[in-house]
Amino acid sequence: MPQLPFLPCDYSDKIPCGYVNATNRVQIVRITNIPNWYLERVVFPGQRLLFKALPDANLEIYTSAEVTALISDTIRCCHLQIQDFN
Repeated sequence: MPQLPFLPCDYSDKIPCGYVNATNRVQIVRITNIPNWYLERVVFPGQRLLFKALPDANLEIYTSAEVTALISDTIRCCHLQIQDFN
């Protein structure tokens, strides 16, 4: 059995999450590891993104380069959890 790079989360429902683009470049963030569920957004420099996701979802962050966007980080959504924003 392969080792997981993160500890498992103990949640079963969607959690409120927040991400801030602290760079001076446009980023594309996406979640693709949850079956039948997909999120993709453009996040401008300094912009805050609020969303709900499953704790086991991985937020992939792609930072713009001159002709393409390169993946620069992957963050588990349980590490992006914030207080409820309803």
